[in-house]
Amino acid sequence: MEPKIPGELYDIYEKVIASERLSAEDGLRLYNTANLNAVGYMANIIRERRCGNVAWYVRNQHINYTNICNKLCRFCSFYVPPKDSRGYVLSPEDIQERVRQYLHIPITEIHMVAGINPKLPYSYYIDIVLAVKEIRPEVYVKAFTAIEWVQIARAAKKPLREVMLELKAAGVSSIPGGGAEVFSDRVQAEMFWTKADSDEWMRVARTAHEVGLPTNATMLYGHIENPDERVQHLVSLRELQDETRGFLAYIPLSFHPERTELEDLPAPTGEADLREIAVARLMLDNFPHIKSFWIMNTIEISQVALWYGADDIDGTIQEYEITRRTYEETRQVLTRKQLVERIIEAGREPAERDNLYNEVRTGPDVAENGEPVAVPGELPVLP
Repeated sequence: MEPKIPGELYDIYEKVIASERLSAEDGLRLYNTANLNAVGYMANIIRERRCGNVAWYVRNQHINYTNICNKLCRFCSFYVPPKDSRGYVLSPEDIQERVRQYLHIPITEIHMVAGINPKLPYSYYIDIVLAVKEIRPEVYVKAFTAIEWVQIARAAKKPLREVMLELKAAGVSSIPGGGAEVFSDRVQAEMFWTKADSDEWMRVARTAHEVGLPTNATMLYGHIENPDERVQHLVSLRELQDETRGFLAYIPLSFHPERTELEDLPAPTGEADLREIAVARLMLDNFPHIKSFWIMNTIEISQVALWYGADDIDGTIQEYEITRRTYEETRQVLTRKQLVERIIEAGREPAERDNLYNEVRTGPDVAENGEPVAVPGELPVLP
């Protein structure tokens, strides 16, 4: 059956069918059309062409090692300024204790990011990576956003490349995509003027790819940016991926205004979340994976996103401090069983991955009583 693609988008549909690259002008039309379902339909063609019916998830743990930050970004609800009584820095021993809390779960990825705390010495970053690997030597460590890498190199008084090689030797296996925000001088000047600009973010990503550290990429949307700036952000990422082939996944991040300086802005909508997923899948033809981060998009929207271009919904998380409804509410988790159930409910085939999108077959989570937690379709573990 011929799909009902509106005339205004039919030339884009023909490009999708022919596997032709979309232009920036095409991307702008995808943002501006009222026909979201048509955009999602086209994104799903590419998603299934690349990944079939598989939907990836990971058993992971997030650790935020400090909330002290001197960047003062207007959109951030996580940081506290230096000397704020709510500020904390986790010691290597604190981090090891957090890792131990979840040893009953076969976690394959630990994700460590935080604020920019200028008082932390270079040795601290080495120590916290080694601390994780001492407790879970087999785990992949995905650590430090681009702006953190800039600060780490500054603290080390060494070239970025040398610092990356040393932290890679300590146990860092990949780099998250945070800190990109939106590649726009206008937005940076109003929202995060003290932070590294888009050229700096690109330099960090390029250097990481050169030393063999794969990275992810993000965009923070839903605040003061406009569709032109979003399209240019995607085109810039696509161009760097053409050059290095070092990006693993793209994760659009919805802006949550609660407890920020921009609380007057509206909360994110499911329509906007799905459009960002779909446009990304259509524009980023050289990115292997598009992720719907369920903590920001909700698990229900992430289920739908699996039909709008996403092939990954992230993972178990355990605790997350960057976005949360109240300052105290950090426990945010879905079990492996819940993730599998939600993927099956959405009509996709769940596949557990490691940090680099290799399929893994780890054992079941273990309940507090020591019994395995059953997963639909999974054989019981026998004594």
